[in-house]
Amino acid sequence: MALVKVTGTNFVRDTNTMALINMDVKEKTEYQNKVRMIRSQKEEINNVREEINSVKEDVKEIKSLLLKLLEK
Repeated sequence: MALVKVTGTNFVRDTNTMALINMDVKEKTEYQNKVRMIRSQKEEINNVREEINSVKEDVKEIKSLLLKLLEK
């Protein structure tokens, strides 16, 4: 793997794959933290969605039971 510095940046280019690699450890860590935070937020949103759907189902069931009681 041959790396070539990209002028004016903290990046190097892998000449075999043409990938850009950030050599700044601080920026890389910040990026990874942002990715983790976004994943965590998405997971939290999905959990809230599941809870809301569960509550909706419970309300439907309660409504159904109430309607049955009113029919009697």
